[in-house]
Amino acid sequence: MKVLITGANGFVGQNLVAHLSERADVEVLRFTREDSLASLPNLVAEADCIFHLAGVNRPQNPLDFKAGNTDLTIALCKAIKASGRQTQVLYTSSSQAELDNAYGNSKRGAEEALLELAATSCAAVHLFRLPNVFGKWARPNYNSAVATFCHNITRDLPIQINDPDARINLVYIDDVISHFIGVMDGQLAGGPFVSVEPQYSITIGELAEQLHTFRNSRKSMITEPVGTGLVRGLYSTYISYLPPERFTYEVPKYGDARGVFVEMLKTKDSGQFSFFTAHPGITRGGHYHHSKTEKFLVIKGKACFRFRQIVSGEFYELFTEGDTPEIVETVPGWTHDITNVGDKEMMVMLWANEIFDREHPDTFTRAVGTEA
Repeated sequence: MKVLITGANGFVGQNLVAHLSERADVEVLRFTREDSLASLPNLVAEADCIFHLAGVNRPQNPLDFKAGNTDLTIALCKAIKASGRQTQVLYTSSSQAELDNAYGNSKRGAEEALLELAATSCAAVHLFRLPNVFGKWARPNYNSAVATFCHNITRDLPIQINDPDARINLVYIDDVISHFIGVMDGQLAGGPFVSVEPQYSITIGELAEQLHTFRNSRKSMITEPVGTGLVRGLYSTYISYLPPERFTYEVPKYGDARGVFVEMLKTKDSGQFSFFTAHPGITRGGHYHHSKTEKFLVIKGKACFRFRQIVSGEFYELFTEGDTPEIVETVPGWTHDITNVGDKEMMVMLWANEIFDREHPDTFTRAVGTEA
C-alpha cells in the first residue's frame, strides 16, 4: 500500500510517518510545504490512501486560512478525481469547523470539498474534527498550551496563564494515530465523521499544576499514576520535551561499612523501589513489620535469607543468587535478615508496599536468632 501524507513534516505528520514506517506493507509518500503544488497530482496518482494533514492554523494574514485549508483541499480533490483511483482520504479537520471564524470557516470549506468528492467519485472520505492534540514533537509557543508549558517547565522557564479556569479538550497523539490506522485498515468505522476517543477535559490551571508535579517528582521521587489515561499521555509528552542534558537526575545514596542503599522511585499508593549492596559476610535487616511487606530480588551475588516468627519462634532459611531470578517476600510478623554468603559484593533490588514514614516506620528491631 502506498500512503500519501500531506503535511508530513508537521506535528501529527511526523508521528504518523513514524508509525507507518514501522510497517513492511506500507510505502510512505510525502508532501510538505517545501514541495510545489504542481507535484501533488503525480503523488496522488500513486496513492492508495491519503492522509490530508496539511493546513494553516496561525497565519499572519487571515486570508491565508482559506488558501492553506480550503483551497489546498480543493486542489487535492481535483487531483484525486483526475487520477480515477478509488482512493481513501482521511482529513484532519478541527472542532472549530463548527464555529463562525476565519479558521473554522476554512476547515469547514475543506470538509465540504471532500464531502463533494465522496458524492461524485469512488473516493472514501473520513473527516476527523479534532480538538487540541497533544504529544511528542508538537511545536511550543505556537498553538498548543501543552507543548508550550512542557517546553518551558522542563527548562525552568516561566509560563503565562491568563485564565486558570479556562477549560480545554484534548486528545493524545497516539490515540489519534491509532484511529487513523484503524480506519485505513478497515478495522474502525470510517464516517464520514470519525471521533477519536478517549477525549479529555482539563482546565489550564490543572494542566499547569500536573506538569509542575512531574517536574517536582524528581526531587520528591514520588511519581504520579502515569500508567493510564490523561496522566499517562501528559507524562509521556512532558518527558519528550526534556533537553538531552536533563535526561538524568541524581537520587539519594546512603553508604556505610556494610554497603550502600539507594532509593529510586516512590508512588502515592503502591510503595517504593530501591536497591542496596552488601559486602561479603555482611548481614542486613534484623527487624520485623506488622503490616509492611517487601519483595527482594538478588541481582548479583549470593544471599541467605533467614526468618523467625516472632510469636511461635518458627525458623526458616533459604538461599538465592543473582543467576536465578527469584523474588523473596517478607511476611508481617516474621523478623528477617539477609546475609551476603558469597565472596563478591551482593546487589539486591527492593520493593516495599509503602513509602517509609519516619514518624510511623512499622519497623521493629529483633535479631532473627532471638527466640520468641
